[in-house]
Amino acid sequence: MSNIKYFPLDKPALEKAAEQYPTPFYLYDEKAILENARRIKAAFGVFPSYKNYFAVKALPNPFILKILASEGFGADCSSYPELLLAEMAGMTGEDMMFSSNETPASEYEAARKMGAIINLDDISHIEFLEKTLSSGGSSLPDLISLRYNPGPLKEGNVIIGKPEEAKYGFTREQLFQGYALLKEKGIKRFALHTMVASNELAVPYHIETARMLFELVVEIKNKLGISFEFVNLGGGVGIPYRLDQEAIDYNELAGGIKKEYDKIIVPAGLSGLAIHTEWGRVVTGPYGWLVTRAIHKKEIYRKYIALDACMADLMRPALYGAYHHITIPGKEGAPLTETYDVVGSLCENNDKFAIQRQLPKIDVAAEGVITGSNSKGDLVVIHDAGAHGRAMGFNYNAKLRCGELLLRQDGSITQIRRTETVSDYFATLDIAEVKNFL
Repeated sequence: MSNIKYFPLDKPALEKAAEQYPTPFYLYDEKAILENARRIKAAFGVFPSYKNYFAVKALPNPFILKILASEGFGADCSSYPELLLAEMAGMTGEDMMFSSNETPASEYEAARKMGAIINLDDISHIEFLEKTLSSGGSSLPDLISLRYNPGPLKEGNVIIGKPEEAKYGFTREQLFQGYALLKEKGIKRFALHTMVASNELAVPYHIETARMLFELVVEIKNKLGISFEFVNLGGGVGIPYRLDQEAIDYNELAGGIKKEYDKIIVPAGLSGLAIHTEWGRVVTGPYGWLVTRAIHKKEIYRKYIALDACMADLMRPALYGAYHHITIPGKEGAPLTETYDVVGSLCENNDKFAIQRQLPKIDVAAEGVITGSNSKGDLVVIHDAGAHGRAMGFNYNAKLRCGELLLRQDGSITQIRRTETVSDYFATLDIAEVKNFL
């Protein structure tokens, strides 16, 4: 099996980028993201209407959102700042879906004012939303979506857990009650949403989810006399983090869902029903990398390679035990002669990008020398970090979050978020007051 994964730059080009933008940094590939977005749109073009609402939480950078907006993508937002990011990228009104839970009143007010589609997470939020909006002199929007949690009627997966243990969504019984209540309140436009898995690579699983929702909207339509504008199949489509995994075939997936659509939706008189998704990971995940440098080597009971990045830059391995492939530019075809724990500098023992990983011999900076072209340690590329990577960064140990670079279609590199500075870290403190305190 090949140890090579796609990366758009060779070692000299990456070293040149690292001279201008010191490691660690995230690098995203604009061309690859655009081509992937187009493949998704082409596959789901079999439906009368289709739109992907990119999950902003996966990669909350307005430059990336603007690239996706150029292909007609919308934004799935979970907070007011995410709505602002989407708006900054040119996504407005119903190009935004506001899917939050335990939502503060102020954020519902903002979503309503911005014209976003509001996707309610709980039956009690119907009255909460109405009271919140009326107190501000507004009314319920024309279109409301409800999030369904099928509980034991649908299996989750290892990553997201069982639906009945999740805090999200309406039960089946509550859905009927909720739509009936919305109808009483004069709502005319309805939608249904679910999210039951995370990073799932099995095509039949996603087809089964679609069938479940299609059968449900038909039943609700027949019992309550309402019609649905769209069904949002949620996110959860996975990417092949490991070398022995295969990517989802978009055409196979869309074709399987379309068969269920034609079998269930069309005969029910809902043939205009739009299909929405909220894919994030599968859109950008494989086309983003954390680029870092080996700075120390430690040998005690194990061999350790220490990087200038840490779990504050990429926490998925520590949080989920997630696998991220690692390559060493210039040594892609070298034999895997060493077994390392690849670690960062955080004062936490789970600050590890890889545990007992077989890799080529990694060179670190010459002892006592950290500058000079012949003294730097190897660059290290951590793959499939284009979703839920920089987005989950944090400042524990007063670590400063790294920057983000975009490889443009013409081969140039643009900084789309600078690395944090010490001034950024202290920006929320009044230093003068600290000095005078006590």
